[in-house]
Amino acid sequence: METLKTTSAHPPLVSVIIPTYNRAALVGRAIKSALLQTFRDFELIVVDDGSTDSTAELLEQYQASLTALHQPNRGVAAARNRGIHHSCGRLIAFLDSDDEWVDSKLERQVAQYCFNDNYFICHTDEIWLRDGRQIQQKTKHHKQGGRFFERALELCLISPSSVMISRRLLDKVGWFDESMPAAEDYDLWLRITAFWEVEYIDEPLVIKYGGHADQLSRTTPMIDQYRIRAIEKILRNPELSFEYRNAAIRELKRKCGIVAQGSEKHGNRAQAEHYLELAQSYSHSDTQSNRD
Repeated sequence: METLKTTSAHPPLVSVIIPTYNRAALVGRAIKSALLQTFRDFELIVVDDGSTDSTAELLEQYQASLTALHQPNRGVAAARNRGIHHSCGRLIAFLDSDDEWVDSKLERQVAQYCFNDNYFICHTDEIWLRDGRQIQQKTKHHKQGGRFFERALELCLISPSSVMISRRLLDKVGWFDESMPAAEDYDLWLRITAFWEVEYIDEPLVIKYGGHADQLSRTTPMIDQYRIRAIEKILRNPELSFEYRNAAIRELKRKCGIVAQGSEKHGNRAQAEHYLELAQSYSHSDTQSNRD
C-alpha cells in the first residue's frame, strides 16, 4: 500500500527521504525530528524496504504527515532511489532511520542554496553518540567543504543524514547504485566530489547513533571491497583529471592490500590473490598520463 500526500498547490522546495528496514523502534525518532523542522516547505517520504517487524503499523500513525512507500527488501540504495523517484522537491535531503536532525537543519541548508538551479550539495557537521555517550571524532573524520576528492577516497566524509542535494545534480551524476549492498553512499560522493565543490555548514545539525547490530558497517564483511568497486567505476570516467586518477589508483591499491590481508586472515586465499592481482594490474597506471 502506498499513501501519497499532497500538502499544497505547489511542489515543496525540499523532499525528505527516510529509508528504513526493521527499525520500528528507531524510525519514529527520525520521523519526529523531520516533522519538527523550523523550515516547513518540505514533503516527507518514508520508504519501508520490506520490513517484517511493526514498521508498517508505526507509519500508519503518521499517515497524515508523510508519504509511506512499501517495497520488497532490496537494500538501502534501492529504497533511497524509490524515494527520489516519488519526490517533487528541487532539493533532496536524506535521513537514515537510526539518526535524527536538529530542528534548524533544513533551514540552515536552504539558506546556503542559491535559487538559480545550480548543481548544489551541502553537508553539515554531526554529533556522534554510542550507548548514550558522545564520541569525539578523530582528525581524519573532520568534515570540510570545497573540493576534497582525495580525502573522500580514503573514507566516507559525507553522511547521508547530513546531506542536502539538488535533484539536478543527482540526475546529472546518477542516483545510488542498487548493485552495491554497502558503500553506495561512498560511490555517489566520489562521483560528485570528482567534479563539484561541496558546501559545508560547520555546525552539528545531525545526531548519529552508533553501536546497534544492524548497521551496514557491522553486517557487511570487508566493506572496502565495495569501495574498491566504486573507485574502479570513477576510474572509467574519461573526464576524471590526471591528478585525481593517480590519487584514485593509489587508494585502490591501498584498499586492495587491506582486503587481501583480511581475506588471507580468514583463509580465503583465492579472494586474497584476486585483490593482489587487481592492485598489480594498476601498478604502472599511476605513472601514465591521460595525454594519449
